[in-house]
Amino acid sequence: MTTKSRLLLIVTSMLLGLTAATIINVSLNFRDYSIKSATEKAQMTANVVKDGITAHMVNGIMDKRAYFLNQISNSNDVEYLRLVRGTHVIKQYGKGFEKESLRDAIDEEVLKTGNNIEKITETAKSTKLRVSIPYKATSDNTISSCTNCHDVQKGDVLGVISMEFDIGDMRNSGIMTIAKILGINLLFIIIALLLINYYVTPYMNLFSNLQSGIKKAYSGDFTHEFISKVGGDAKNVVEQMNSLFRKMQETFGDIKYNLATFIPQGCVSSKDPLHEAKTIISELSDIYKFKKTIELDASKSEVYTRIIDILKLKYHVGHFAFYEVNNVSSERKLIYSTEDKSICFEKTNKNAIQCRAYRTNTVTISTEFPNLCQACSAHDINYVCVPFPINHDITLVISMTSPERSEVELMKKNIPSIKHYLEAAKPVIESQILMEKLRDTSLRDGMTGLYNRRFLEEVIDKIMSQATRNKDTYAVLMLDVDFFKMVNDTYGHDVGDKVIVALSKILKSSIRESDLAIRYGGEEFVILLSNATDDGVMQVANKIHTSFAALSFDVGTSESLRKTISIGIAKFPTDGDTIWKCIKHADTALYEAKNTGRNKIVEFKAEMFQQGDKF
Repeated sequence: MTTKSRLLLIVTSMLLGLTAATIINVSLNFRDYSIKSATEKAQMTANVVKDGITAHMVNGIMDKRAYFLNQISNSNDVEYLRLVRGTHVIKQYGKGFEKESLRDAIDEEVLKTGNNIEKITETAKSTKLRVSIPYKATSDNTISSCTNCHDVQKGDVLGVISMEFDIGDMRNSGIMTIAKILGINLLFIIIALLLINYYVTPYMNLFSNLQSGIKKAYSGDFTHEFISKVGGDAKNVVEQMNSLFRKMQETFGDIKYNLATFIPQGCVSSKDPLHEAKTIISELSDIYKFKKTIELDASKSEVYTRIIDILKLKYHVGHFAFYEVNNVSSERKLIYSTEDKSICFEKTNKNAIQCRAYRTNTVTISTEFPNLCQACSAHDINYVCVPFPINHDITLVISMTSPERSEVELMKKNIPSIKHYLEAAKPVIESQILMEKLRDTSLRDGMTGLYNRRFLEEVIDKIMSQATRNKDTYAVLMLDVDFFKMVNDTYGHDVGDKVIVALSKILKSSIRESDLAIRYGGEEFVILLSNATDDGVMQVANKIHTSFAALSFDVGTSESLRKTISIGIAKFPTDGDTIWKCIKHADTALYEAKNTGRNKIVEFKAEMFQQGDKF
């Protein structure tokens, strides 16, 4: 139903209600008036009867009263009139005429109580009013006093005057009056509705036109042209709305196009483009704040922590793992996990190619196909894995899990937004990776790839603090190539470099990932073995010593070159309360090996300080 129809219906209902109320009020008042008029007429008739009967009695012609009563009955619309004698009169004068006896219970009640009784009888064809009035004795010391002729007291009921009137004419007159009122009111209603329709229709058309324009605006279409035949303020409103929509079309079209440049259309699901624009702007604002924050972070790990916080606090991801994959070696490193156990097989960390999301570089959702990723060891859990390449070297993988399939839909919905944050973090992470490479280059020996002395100087305090906190032990091996200067002098630096590179390879292959191999300077190397047993330290030292001695170097002639190394060993905290002291003590042991014949392994002893003043 249109607004116009509703308005006309409301007005019609109100006017009809007013008409009905008027008719009911008139009907009730007219009925009361008719009854009151008939009652007054009955009272007047009763008084005439009383006076006439009294006159007949005084004149001694009571036997002629029937004529008098008939004359009254035939006038004044009286249907019938009869007298009913009371007990006192019957006792004194007898029952009287046949029509003067009791008719019904109403006459009996009036004789008994002395009160008037009125009764209305209505049918479809007529309306009758029955009025029964008591005839009470009077005493006024005149000839007409009732007590002069009747043996009664003043106020005793002598009889009843019972009459019936036909008031149907009054009812018919009332109906005609009501019909006229109804007709006048209906005519007024029709005229009022026509006037309302005439004056309201232009405003309703304007309102409908406004609704159509606003409905289009919800869809981002501000091309609607508002039209109205109404003048005055309504005309001004139409002109202002048209001006506003033209400006909105020009401005909002550009905004929507520009926003789509940052966030692709469809990432925010909404039928209201204004709400969509608001959501996108809010998203861009959050991403901008995120980017400005991570640009000031000191390391890649701090940026990763920010991404983890976004997953937890903004998207409320309860279960997820965050990986960094080395694209060159295909090794996957776990950065963070909310769970104690990974959903992937352990071999995936060594060879990330087995991860479907990483290998295909597409989002992998477990609900799309049974056992979708063969690298997943958990078959009773749902997962959404999102890969995101940072550069040629690094790819990030976020693996979100949930036992509920319904949560997968929420994860899927958040994927585009999560990628926006990763996209914002990408240049910062690339910068941090480059800085790490540059820093790593400055901390490594260019020829051997081993850490250099500068690296040792930077990390030694951290190693020392961790060792003290965790009660770790370290064995320090100081190595030196015997008579290395002679190699450079005799065969040249190219051969000397070959010797150094070969030794560095042996060092790398002889130690664990938790150990450190450092080119300390020239032909000197330092090895830090963490939490190694005494036997383990000697096994490593002997392996290095033996492996290097077995090498043969081509010097460009028919001859081949073999070299040996000397090794000094000191242990933390047994031989020194700091690792720096242990390095010096290992150097002392190395000096001892050199002085006692070279090509040997010597462990530090406290008495070595007494044999010279090296330190």
